[in-house]
Amino acid sequence: MSDEDLKAELERLKQENANLKKASKPKELTLKVSQKGAVSLYGMGRFPVTLYKEQWLKVLDKADDIREFITENESQLTTKG
Repeated sequence: MSDEDLKAELERLKQENANLKKASKPKELTLKVSQKGAVSLYGMGRFPVTLYKEQWLKVLDKADDIREFITENESQLTTKG
């Protein structure tokens, strides 16, 4: 391949990559019941977050505390993406 062919291919691949990034939309959060009867939350990362019913209820009960903690520690926290 000549240098011009390589440059053209590189540009084509860059454009294809940019188009794929535009086309990919954020994953929607979904819930499923696991084989063991737990609740799995998909779409947060590579693996699902799986907790049993009583564990999810404990987390949900602490939602206001979690939000407050995040607000108080904003300067120390990073964001993904």
